[in-house]
Amino acid sequence: MIKHLVFDFGGVLIDWNPLHLYNKYFGNEEKARWFIENICTMDWNVQMDAGKPFAEGIAELTAKHPEWANAIAAYRSRWGEMIGGPIPGMHQQVGRLKAAGYHVWGLSNWNWDTLSTIINDYPAVAELEGMVISGLEHVIKPQPEIYNILLRRYNLRPEESIFIDDNIANVEGARAVGMNGLQFFNAEQMEADLKLLFNVAVNP
Repeated sequence: MIKHLVFDFGGVLIDWNPLHLYNKYFGNEEKARWFIENICTMDWNVQMDAGKPFAEGIAELTAKHPEWANAIAAYRSRWGEMIGGPIPGMHQQVGRLKAAGYHVWGLSNWNWDTLSTIINDYPAVAELEGMVISGLEHVIKPQPEIYNILLRRYNLRPEESIFIDDNIANVEGARAVGMNGLQFFNAEQMEADLKLLFNVAVNP
């Protein structure tokens, strides 16, 4: 029986995307995508998600790519422009699940220095009963330990829990420790999949 729903933040509750910034910065979507794929990559960003200070990460990357110094610096100085707002429908979905008696939690790869500046702006996050953030734990999804931290800290049984993330590798990481996993695409799809696959449903 499912009792717990565990939500990722970026791409599930909060619309975080570096392209929101760099499309404006470069004025060219193709150049912005190249920059994210080759300079300020997701692999580089993961280091900050795991707790490395942004100042250190930016200094290291600038030393490798001095010709991109200003654009690299913008990754932190204009970080707020990467936020597009809440994911449509998710505050309502999380609130309805909680009202129906399910427990709701958060598990996210995110640098705490940046997340802490916006977290209070999101009602869906305020619904959560607890959360585990990689930047505070210094371990990231899909490593097993971060899921186990969540399970131990809040005394969750993995088979009674569903982890919801837009990144399939993170979903598979949850499954590897015995949790149920669901890949997120949008609020409507999530609601339908929860009902179809796990018999998790709430009245409108």
